[in-house]
Amino acid sequence: MKKISADYIFTGNSTPIKKGVIVVSDNGEILEVLNPLQQKINWEEVEQHQGIICPGFINTHCHLELSYLKGKLSEHTQLHGFVKEIIAVRNNFTVEERQKAMKNAEQEMIANGIVAVGDIANGNTSFHQKAKGKLNYYTFLEVFGLNPTHSTEIMERANIIKKEYPNQLRISITAHAPYSLSASLLKKVNKHGGNLLTIHNQETESENELFLSKTGNLYEQLASFNEAIKSWEPTRKNSLPSYLSNFSTDKKILLVHNTYTNKADVDFAKNYSNSIYWCFCPNANEYIEGKQPNYELFLNEKCTIGTDSLASNWSLSILDELKTISKKNPSIPLETLIKWATTNGAQFLGFDKLGSIAKGKSPSLNLIENVDLEKMCFTEKSSLNVLF
Repeated sequence: MKKISADYIFTGNSTPIKKGVIVVSDNGEILEVLNPLQQKINWEEVEQHQGIICPGFINTHCHLELSYLKGKLSEHTQLHGFVKEIIAVRNNFTVEERQKAMKNAEQEMIANGIVAVGDIANGNTSFHQKAKGKLNYYTFLEVFGLNPTHSTEIMERANIIKKEYPNQLRISITAHAPYSLSASLLKKVNKHGGNLLTIHNQETESENELFLSKTGNLYEQLASFNEAIKSWEPTRKNSLPSYLSNFSTDKKILLVHNTYTNKADVDFAKNYSNSIYWCFCPNANEYIEGKQPNYELFLNEKCTIGTDSLASNWSLSILDELKTISKKNPSIPLETLIKWATTNGAQFLGFDKLGSIAKGKSPSLNLIENVDLEKMCFTEKSSLNVLF
């Protein structure tokens, strides 16, 4: 048993506790959380740190299988250019190189205080690494296809791959993006995919342009290799209101990126379902589009944080993502950012023992040092150590 304290304890789902003390068992279970204003503390028994302690981070959006592309793709290409580069280089790597890259990426996440991952898969290449049990994974097996006549075949193939996964309770078949699935395939994902879904949402300006007018860079790229898009009809609406009603309101749905989501889109989602979560990947946004979402629109929503993949990021660090948000949006409270990175992600992915520092949970403990405790914000020098 250990007693651990810092300048502040951010539990993930309640007001930070100044000089709080966490009593944790040898196997990582939280036995008590003590507040010195309410309980007497024998400080000689307490391991004391400078900075803040928070739960282990939940990375709700990653592509582990793309780790082999670290440093291989150009920055600021916008989404259409990013996809074009992936297609051009993805066959240039051996199985051994891909497996080694995934192992290293997983180790990087662990070292950066990440304890659970919502991971995208397009095949079974990441299953071997996940089966080792070093991180908690929920895998989203992603499907796409614009030709409606192929929908049944696509879902059958996905189900075959799904059966290979080591934990059938931690995998769903899900949609890639609104612009890459036919209405038929979207309906099949909704019916057969599971109760937990995710989809890339409004990551680029040309996604909305596609749905509004069937023009733009994304449309031109899709038309260059897929005849089906040419007979597709625009909805004359933004992307989000064009596709969201294809999903049942009882599904928990994670909308990822949201870089070009506006207030009307947020209101539409809120009115449609109370099970919508919003995932931000700030550094991937910088890498690909050079633009951030309007975070102010989401302060009253259920938000989470992702790293995306090493194909579109410089690191797999939730702290780095939070520092990017904080730098560009200093008015967002530190408490809110921590909740996005911990409690909300665990809630969405269904990891009940993770995400908050509370009796009976085993969330792991991250110490973040070099925090501005007067302004309660991260700094460029903020760094992380995993305590437990």
